[in-house]
Amino acid sequence: MGILAPSADERVKDVRVSEDALSVDLMDGRTIAVPLAWYPRLSTATAEQRAHWQICGGGYGIHWPDIDEDLSTEGLLRGAPAPQPRAA
Repeated sequence: MGILAPSADERVKDVRVSEDALSVDLMDGRTIAVPLAWYPRLSTATAEQRAHWQICGGGYGIHWPDIDEDLSTEGLLRGAPAPQPRAA
C-alpha cells in the first residue's frame, strides 16, 4: 500500500518582513518564519529597503538589491542564520 505525497515546491511565493521576523510563503503552501535578528543586514535596513525584494535563483532565492542581501529557501528551511563576522 503506497501513499502519494504531494511534492514539495520550495519556490518563493511571497515575502513579509516585520520589525522582528522574516516570513516567506512557499508555492506549496508552507510558510517559513525566522527571527529577523538572524540577518543583520535586514535587521538594520529601513522598512522601504526591506519591502524592496526580488525573487531570484529560479524561484528558490530572495534578493534585496538596496542592501545587497540574498537568502535561499534551502537555508531558511535548514534554520541557518547569517554567518557572524569574525573579530579581528
